[in-house]
Amino acid sequence: MESSGVSFMAVVSNVDEDEIKKTFGIQLKTVEDLAFELARAKAGVVSQQFPYSYVLGADQILECDGCLYDKPKTREAARKQLLQLRGRTHRLVNGLCIVKEQQLQWSHLEVAELKMRSFSEDFLDRYLADAGDTLLSTVGGYRLEDQGSQLFDAIEGDYFSILGLPLLPLLSYLRQVHLLKS
Repeated sequence: MESSGVSFMAVVSNVDEDEIKKTFGIQLKTVEDLAFELARAKAGVVSQQFPYSYVLGADQILECDGCLYDKPKTREAARKQLLQLRGRTHRLVNGLCIVKEQQLQWSHLEVAELKMRSFSEDFLDRYLADAGDTLLSTVGGYRLEDQGSQLFDAIEGDYFSILGLPLLPLLSYLRQVHLLKS
């Protein structure tokens, strides 16, 4: 958002994502429901601290053949995850929610599909060495904006959404409520 000229303050919500994910199979029906609920929960918690502000909550979930993936905690976990995704198509599901005064003002869901190519383990090891620990901050264990683009055969979806934030719909909403100039 900063590079698009939008000033903001980042606040960690400390929402218990694992608890929300546990209820996923019981109450929530789709991965999209889960992404929305995580984004809404994050915005709701932060909105309690800043009730008169527009608070954005966002979450991105990687789903492949019914399995959900979290951010890898180690490079070895990233390697294992990328090997599991190799040659397969996965979805990145992004949920965005804006809350003000504890009321949901706006929400957006965006899904991108990415087909990973069948890369060699030598390529993967070089990629992991070059990328380093930056991969641990992404749900996919890759960074499309860097050398991670070489992992893929095909991509369908919004570039910004793949990076983790569907920026264009968000900017449109911010203009709609006059937080940005038209």
